[in-house]
Formats: sequence, structure tokens, C-alpha cells
Amino acid sequence: MKTHSRSRAVRTPGGLSVRLDPRALTVVVLLLVAACAAGIALIGTGDAKIPAADVLRTLAGNGTAYQDFIVNELRLPRVLVGLLVGASLGLGGALFQSISRNPLGSPDVLGLSQGSTAGALTVIVLLSGSAFQVTVGALAGGLATGLAVYLLAWKQGVHGYRMVLVGIGVNAVMTAVNGYLLTKADLVDAARAVVWMTGSLNGRDWDQVWPLLALCAVLVPLVLVNARGLRMMEMGDDISHALGVRVQWVRLLLMVSAVLLTAAATAAAGPVSFVALTAPQLARRLTRSPGPNLVPSLCMGAALLVAADWASQRAFGADQLPVGVVTGVLGGAYLLWLLVTERRAGRI
Repeated sequence: MKTHSRSRAVRTPGGLSVRLDPRALTVVVLLLVAACAAGIALIGTGDAKIPAADVLRTLAGNGTAYQDFIVNELRLPRVLVGLLVGASLGLGGALFQSISRNPLGSPDVLGLSQGSTAGALTVIVLLSGSAFQVTVGALAGGLATGLAVYLLAWKQGVHGYRMVLVGIGVNAVMTAVNGYLLTKADLVDAARAVVWMTGSLNGRDWDQVWPLLALCAVLVPLVLVNARGLRMMEMGDDISHALGVRVQWVRLLLMVSAVLLTAAATAAAGPVSFVALTAPQLARRLTRSPGPNLVPSLCMGAALLVAADWASQRAFGADQLPVGVVTGVLGGAYLLWLLVTERRAGRI
């Protein structure tokens, strides 16, 4: 696939120079518009259908009391959680794929989603914990799994294919652990755990929005500040060192950020599969731009997840599917296509 580089350097009043790629900027704007449009359509979808114009009027504070309750209290939190979870998975997937220099280097493949699931299942099955405790368990499980992958893949540094191979092994182990935990649960806890493991936005409220929003507000700027170092690292560690990049420090910082983003998204909506794998790849194909494509991946993830949630409510009639089922079907087909493409290119 051809790539082009028509980026322009823009100097800010503070003296910073920022590169802007017109095509990538256009893709970001269109993805943001698509995410917002899907979000508005999703807010209007349900037993009480609300036209898009009334949704916008209600969000602006001019709706009726009934519309205000439906839109702002019941449906808006679900959409915001979907946007934040999708953005977190898209950005986390882009970071892992760039660090590993491998299109298969996503949290789904590396075992981080299963690790977060194991942490949440431990709380649900063994402790019968509250929703907040399940969130803490998912975060702890994701961090522990990310640390295990990093340490097991370390050999004078962390390199791409070794990290992917270690991640596949860790993923298999965590999948077995999750199966064992389900066998130890009683019927009520097992049913609760299976629903959570599917990946769903049902019942999400403002309690899930604020922690995820706060985490994104801290981690997204931190990641973008280090985007230049990540771009340099794609040329190889030796060249990056020569250009003044502290390779291992930047890699560790960005890996921790990616793990936290993935674990927080899993804690908020369960293990929604394949968004972290597909969003960066689709964003790169749209921008046709080299490099990690962090912002386009973030926007693609948000648009994908909200669109998938809308499809899960509209495409199957009365049988509404959890969003994780829809992303799993679409993402699985994409993964098969990606594996065939990589094999034909001689990369696997």
C-alpha cells in the first residue's frame, strides 16, 4: 500500500513546531462527525424513539422534562461510555501495535483483555464484590498482566515479535484461569460474570463516565506528548537513541499508558473484543500515513464502538445483542483477512 507524506509544519505562538497532515486531519474530522452522528442516532434509539432534532434540542437544554430524563439520564451516559471505551481501546491498540511493530500486537492478542477479565472475575466469583470493586479488580488484573508480558518479553529490551509471542502465551493462560473461575462460581455469580464477559454498554450510567473521562484526560495528553518519540522508535532503537530518544523509558511509559487505557475500558464495559485490533489498522488505511496514527485511531475506535452499539440495537429486531458480540463477529472476520494478507506479504 502506498503512503504519502504531505505534512506541513505549523509553528505555534509558543515556539513549538507541529506537523499537520491534511489528509489525516480530514480523516479525524470525518471520524469525529461520524462518531457524533452515531451517538445522536443511538440516543434516539429505543422503545421511546426520539428524533435527532429533538435529541439535539434536549442536549442544548430546550427539551421537555420527559425528553430530558430519557436523553440526559438514561441514554447519554451509555453513549459517552461507548465513546470513551472505543477511544481508549483505539488509542491503546495503536500504542501496542506501534511498540511491537506488528499489526497483531493488540490488547486482545497480548492477553491484557483476558487479564482484566480475570481480575474482574476474581472479585465477582470469590468476593461477590460491588461494581466499584469489579472495576478495581479489572484495573489490577490488566496492570498485573501487562507487567508479566513486559518482564517475560524483556531481553536486553522489549522487541516486537517476542512481545507478541509472549502475549499469546499469557492470553492462553489467562483464558484458562477465567474458565476455571467460572467453574468455581455459584449460579448467580456465574450468570453475572458471563454477562460482564460478553462486553456490553447496557445499564451504564454516570458512575462509569467520570472515572473513565478523568483517566483519559490524564493519559491522552501524556501519550500525545510522547508521540514524537514513538514515531522515532519505529525506525529502530539504534536510530532512536542517536536522535536523543530515551527508548526504554518512552516504551515503558507508553506501555503502561496503553495497559491503563485498556484495563479502564474493560472495567467500564467488559472485554469488548477486536476494537483495539481493527481501529488502528482502519485508521492507517484511511490516512495512508506512516507512523502510529494515534489521534485517528482514537477517533476510529470511538466511532466503531458507538456504531456497533447502534447496530446491535437496530439490526437484529427485538433480539438486541451486546455490543461485544457485534465487534467480535466483525473483528474476527477482519483478523482472518489480516492474517491472510500478512501471510501473502511474507511477514508471518
